[in-house]
Amino acid sequence: MYAVILAGGSGTRFWPLSRSDRPKQLLSIVGDTSMLQMTVDRLKKIKKIKDIYIITRADLKKIIQKEIKGIKPKNIVTEPEGKNTAPAIALMALHIEKKDPDAVMGIFPADHLIVGHQKFQKAVNHSIHLARKTPSLITIGIHPTFPSTAYGYIQFSEKSEEDHIDGYHVVTFAEKPHQDLANRFVESGDFVWNAGIFIWKVGTFFDGIKNHMPDLNEHMELIRDRIKKKESFDDIWSSISPESIDYGLLEKAKDIFVIKAEFDWNDLGSWNAVYDYFSKSKSTNVIRGDGVVQDGNNNLILSKDKFTAIVGFDNIVVINTDDATLVVPKDQVEKVKDLVFWLKKHNHEDIV
Repeated sequence: MYAVILAGGSGTRFWPLSRSDRPKQLLSIVGDTSMLQMTVDRLKKIKKIKDIYIITRADLKKIIQKEIKGIKPKNIVTEPEGKNTAPAIALMALHIEKKDPDAVMGIFPADHLIVGHQKFQKAVNHSIHLARKTPSLITIGIHPTFPSTAYGYIQFSEKSEEDHIDGYHVVTFAEKPHQDLANRFVESGDFVWNAGIFIWKVGTFFDGIKNHMPDLNEHMELIRDRIKKKESFDDIWSSISPESIDYGLLEKAKDIFVIKAEFDWNDLGSWNAVYDYFSKSKSTNVIRGDGVVQDGNNNLILSKDKFTAIVGFDNIVVINTDDATLVVPKDQVEKVKDLVFWLKKHNHEDIV
């Protein structure tokens, strides 16, 4: 299998730590290495992976080449401009198809935390096996440990015919639910979290976008010809409509399997996810760096170079950097991305 890491995101939910020139995937949020390096290292341990590619923004290519170890420079591919996940995956499918038309490709986010390598490897290997045996799209789902409202869900039904594979037919994909619906999902026992990991044969993928994303398929046909001729396709790319792979393909396709995995997983999608990851004090506060909480519970402080104090507040996130400070209630951390939009609109590009 050829692995593709999607590393073009801007990480706006992690402002002010995440910036446009050093987004979330290039930060060492939960360890000594960046999230992207952790992802590369994780994939390199899997024997069935022949090669690893990274697709990213053009402005991040140099820093990735400099900082990320274990990836050939030619395997760092850039998009002419960001068009969401479906076009990015399709572009990588063209590159892999050129190398091996019968290849299986796997899609992996750059910034997810995965603990339990043997279980992760087992899920990936089972997905590869199922992708080779059937003309199906394969995704990996995580057994939900609580009714999260921060993750998308996948509903599954009967098991695949491959008895030794924990593969199940997908019934539907569900967006992030409200709390009551999340409770029902988990109680039903037939939903898993959507980990954003996808594995399929290149040919199966192109059949899928031909049937369900014909406009994108037409653009890819033109780009395929340009790639063969080693010509620029920027003009074609500029006319592509942005679309996520979930909405554009997976929510429409019928022949999809989900592999039920048991590894620990966190998409680190917001400051709340960081709070959930780290161990807590007796007052269930998390302090990373220099700070204190007095008369408060369930708070997160991330402050490396300056002392930060919270007094008399509960459920607050405080993030300090050299040039900016964020204070936000934990139940409103999703609004941080809206704040970044506001900063751009009001000429604060220097801190974005």
